[in-house]
Amino acid sequence: MPKIPFWAFIILAAIHFTAVRVDVMDVDAAQYAEMSREMSVSGDYLHLYDRGKDYLDKPPFLFWASAVSMKVFGVNNFGYKLPSILFALWAIFALYRLAKLLYDEPTARMAAFILGCSQGMFLMTNDVRTDTILMSWVITAIWLIKEWEESGRLKYLLLGAAAISFGMMTKGPVALLVPVFAFASDWLLKRKWRQFFRREYLLALLVIAVLLIPMSVGLYQQFDLHPEKIIDGKTGTSGLRFFFWTQSFGRITGENTWDNGAPFSFLFENMLWSFLPWIVLFVVGFLVDIKELVRKRFRLSAGDEWLAAGGFLLSYLSLASSHYQLPHYIFVAFPFAALLVAKLLRQLANGHYRILKKVLQPVQTGISLLLLVAALLTFTFVFRTGIGWYVLWAVLLIIWLWVMLRKNVRGKIFWSGAMAIMIANIFMTNHFYYTLLHYQAGSRLGRIIRQKDIPASQIKMVDISDPLDAMHFYAQRAITQRMDTLPKIRKGDYWITSRDCILDAKERGFAVDLIDQFGYYKVSELTPEFLNPVTRPSSLKRYYFVRIK
Repeated sequence: MPKIPFWAFIILAAIHFTAVRVDVMDVDAAQYAEMSREMSVSGDYLHLYDRGKDYLDKPPFLFWASAVSMKVFGVNNFGYKLPSILFALWAIFALYRLAKLLYDEPTARMAAFILGCSQGMFLMTNDVRTDTILMSWVITAIWLIKEWEESGRLKYLLLGAAAISFGMMTKGPVALLVPVFAFASDWLLKRKWRQFFRREYLLALLVIAVLLIPMSVGLYQQFDLHPEKIIDGKTGTSGLRFFFWTQSFGRITGENTWDNGAPFSFLFENMLWSFLPWIVLFVVGFLVDIKELVRKRFRLSAGDEWLAAGGFLLSYLSLASSHYQLPHYIFVAFPFAALLVAKLLRQLANGHYRILKKVLQPVQTGISLLLLVAALLTFTFVFRTGIGWYVLWAVLLIIWLWVMLRKNVRGKIFWSGAMAIMIANIFMTNHFYYTLLHYQAGSRLGRIIRQKDIPASQIKMVDISDPLDAMHFYAQRAITQRMDTLPKIRKGDYWITSRDCILDAKERGFAVDLIDQFGYYKVSELTPEFLNPVTRPSSLKRYYFVRIK
């Protein structure tokens, strides 16, 4: 089995931390960053607002954490992203502790490194949403409850319950359901009937309920006490019912009207890229676990483990049943997937499935080479740059080849993918994403507004179809005047607008000062037209920032 030294985790953490260089991305991350900023300014941590309007969607924990971080480190990329990056690193540690309980030290290190080296994890520390913190609380809860199961010490169960509560305050009841899925499947197959009916669970539920009180009070005060408020076009909305039922279970029952028609296979299809470079090993490991379960006639011994496979399977079935799905919804189950891969690699290292290993080794090498080529394309084709990136890529390629060609290196099937994905994301984060965000006009526009200290009352968005969410965060003020038609023209006003509106203003006899112009692209929805430098100009929208003279 491969020996993963501590310094390899330090390098991995450093790559994740470089994500603070990258601006927050439209739409969700920029919206959450602005809401966190507004919370840090107002000091109101019980009620959620988005640019002054009532907000009823995600629970408050992400906003709490980022608002406190901004109080300390300022309103900037670092202030917003730091809590989520720290939670990502904690998730890696929590999975290590869980895997060590289930197997041994080398397998635990592999599982932790696999999670940290998945493409989805790198994306989560670049495009910061609620899923990073949710995943961290969930895997922490599972580790602590497993500690309680092994040792019988009540404090671990109560700490696990606290983690579930904070997970629920991050993204709802899914934080409770995923641990239940994992342990219920494991106990069922081991016939541990007593584990389903323990008096200690009453204390655990009490801990969860008590910790949920502040959030519940805020929801009750903001919504249940004000049925006259119009939320999503309706009055009489209960904040408590929305949190505990509609937002999660309502997506399955149809009570929640969000529906993007995602098929049952949607989340797995997105895992094909988001769980690179481990996706093939995951599928094989999952099928091997099922095969072993069938061979043992669905009855496992105390030394076996079905937390990972059962937790992933039931979580997937639940999430994929939703009428509305997005690719990152499956990230909460990535620790299970990482554990399944580590378990398979452990079996291969111990001499099992030798023919399978001979097949998987070249497959993993091929995936690794594709990742290295993808990194090369980021600076040779998509966003062309200077010689420094070529030199860095060549040096890292030589290191990868040196490791792969050495005969005494153990676990090449592991190291080929781990090193390749780390190399690829050095370039993805520090060149590709960093350059890509230059096309997010809101970031640049917000910085100009902040630098010139232009009051929000003097700024109008005229004939702008895109939300430009990042603008509010980087301007450090909410700009709420938005209109589809030409407004009353006032001297001294600032417009964010299109070329046609500028021409209309000039036709009415007004002169304008051009402050800046932007090529805008929705960076979360990449297309071949945008990625191709030749066709990129035609994929951009032109927006202008002007002052009426």
